[in-house]
Amino acid sequence: MKKALVIIIVFFSVVLGFSQQSELDSIKQLITTIGKQKTDTTQVRLLSHLGYDIIEIDSTLSKKLLDGALAKSIKLKNNFAISNSYRFLGLWYSNFNDKSKAFECQNKALVAAKNGNHIYLMAGANFNLGSIKYETGEYEQCIDYFLEAQKIFDNPQILEDKKLTVRILDKKKSDLYFNMSVVFSTLKNLPKANEYIDKALAIANKYKNQTIIAFYTQQKADNYAENGKIEKALTIRLKHLPQLENSKIERSYIYGYYHNIAQEYLLLDKLDSCKIFAQKSLNTAKEINSSSGIAISSLLLANIALQEKKYSEAENFLNQSEAYYLQTENPTEKRDYYKVLHQYLYETKQYKEAYKYFKQYAAVNDEIITGEQAEQFSEREARYQSEKKDKDILLLEKKQLQNKIFIYSLTGISIGLLLFSFLLYRNYKTRKKLAEQKIKQLLQEKQIDAAQNIIQGEEAERTRLARDLHDGLGGMLSGVKFQLNSVKGNVILSEENANAFTKSISQLDSAITEMRRVAHNMMPEALIKFGLDDTLQNYCNSVLENSGLQIVYQSFGLEERLNQTVEIVLYRIVQELLNNTIKHANATQIHVQLSKNNKTISLTVEDNGKGFDVNSVKKDGIGITNIQHRVDYLKGKLDITSDKNGTSTHIEFEIE
Repeated sequence: MKKALVIIIVFFSVVLGFSQQSELDSIKQLITTIGKQKTDTTQVRLLSHLGYDIIEIDSTLSKKLLDGALAKSIKLKNNFAISNSYRFLGLWYSNFNDKSKAFECQNKALVAAKNGNHIYLMAGANFNLGSIKYETGEYEQCIDYFLEAQKIFDNPQILEDKKLTVRILDKKKSDLYFNMSVVFSTLKNLPKANEYIDKALAIANKYKNQTIIAFYTQQKADNYAENGKIEKALTIRLKHLPQLENSKIERSYIYGYYHNIAQEYLLLDKLDSCKIFAQKSLNTAKEINSSSGIAISSLLLANIALQEKKYSEAENFLNQSEAYYLQTENPTEKRDYYKVLHQYLYETKQYKEAYKYFKQYAAVNDEIITGEQAEQFSEREARYQSEKKDKDILLLEKKQLQNKIFIYSLTGISIGLLLFSFLLYRNYKTRKKLAEQKIKQLLQEKQIDAAQNIIQGEEAERTRLARDLHDGLGGMLSGVKFQLNSVKGNVILSEENANAFTKSISQLDSAITEMRRVAHNMMPEALIKFGLDDTLQNYCNSVLENSGLQIVYQSFGLEERLNQTVEIVLYRIVQELLNNTIKHANATQIHVQLSKNNKTISLTVEDNGKGFDVNSVKKDGIGITNIQHRVDYLKGKLDITSDKNGTSTHIEFEIE
């Protein structure tokens, strides 16, 4: 039974999902967009992926894009891009059954990958080269390439490639196990075929990818068919076929599934069902312009026609497949063709020609020597596994030697008891240390919670007082001012009393302004409405106007607002630092800088004042203590340096 070996894009595969006709305009627009980009590895990658994705839509345009990507990658002298471009071009040739050029391109992909030491691409090139050798019936070389790919996939160094994740690597391993199962099945080594397809399915089930599970299960069905369990194989195929038909899987695979189902119906003598799926496989092969698929499906339909004694129809299908089978390099395909052709000629009583093709059938069949090749594959695979076991044995021997050295160091029961006591003591110390660390951690968390509660309580009280000042006292003072102004207009006063009256109203205006300033500082509305950056800028400007100090405020990376609680805490810290500077430092210049870099917030406040003793102030200063509590709440670090030339305060913390 002829099976199709999966040839999979090993790296960075992208499914763009274009339909046959409706998306042609979109494709041309996408080509124009990519063409306007700078010539670099990104442009090469996009051209390669697009070129491969439209093979079944416009093969000529596909080839043009892939050739263009290769030319650009060579011009860039980038080995990764060159290897990837040759890989896609090789897959294009494989799709149109030009195995010679496909092999040449994949081999050049391997050379470029080696030159750039891209081991992941090296594994992929070996994978694709093995796939081509399977298609040409060169199973020995197929084995070599697949085992080399497996060796690279098993090398832990492969995960050093930043583009590769464990999930992607698992997917590539499962693809390789799938292909190795196909080869073992072809060579009639069914235990090994089942072993490898089970490995592939185990990985697919790990990630619960139903399409891939259905895809791999088709090979499981092949193995059942090779064991003579045709009905079980057919049941599995039909169960998973709808899942595959509705997926984005390439149509070439759907063609293969139709073909295999048709063959199994033929083995069960259910010709009507067989003919339905054989015709589906032929239609799909024509849809994707696959010369090999058209020929293989035509040969199957010719075989069905022979079973139905429809010799004219059989002859027609044989003629459709003749050109392909005369030039194919695959001995299994030649054998299948000679067998059906011999049967047709014999049943139409063309005995001389029938005998001629029977001899060719027998000769090709003798060349295949399936059993010997199966043994070679098993020996190679066993040798690979043996090498792995040898490495494991060396590691075990090394560990055993270390254990012996340890055992020999114990010279007696007394030393053993001493060592045991020491271990108990060390265990006790370790547990004690861990307990102390846990207590320390809990205390720190408790302190942070306490600081958080204090800060939240302070902010709540500030808000209440600010609201009382603004709404209560502010309203009362404004009312008094209004009444005084009314009295002034209705009462005749002497010039001296009038001046005193006017001065009182002016002082009342100043009191209202000062009250609003205090309320604003306690809970600035701008902080809620416009955010920390604008509010700090306005606050520094107000300090500049009221104190006469030269204040410079700078901010970086604060385009997006922070959490409201964080903004309030930072605002209070800046308030406290500037108040301390104004009251105690005798400074003439203050520099405030706030920045955000990714998730790191940094605040620096510097002045040119007289400085102070940091250690003594940390012990006795209420302001520094309040600042430290707020920094602890932010889970940050506070660093204060001060001398006669001024003071610098730096705070840094991470945001979630």
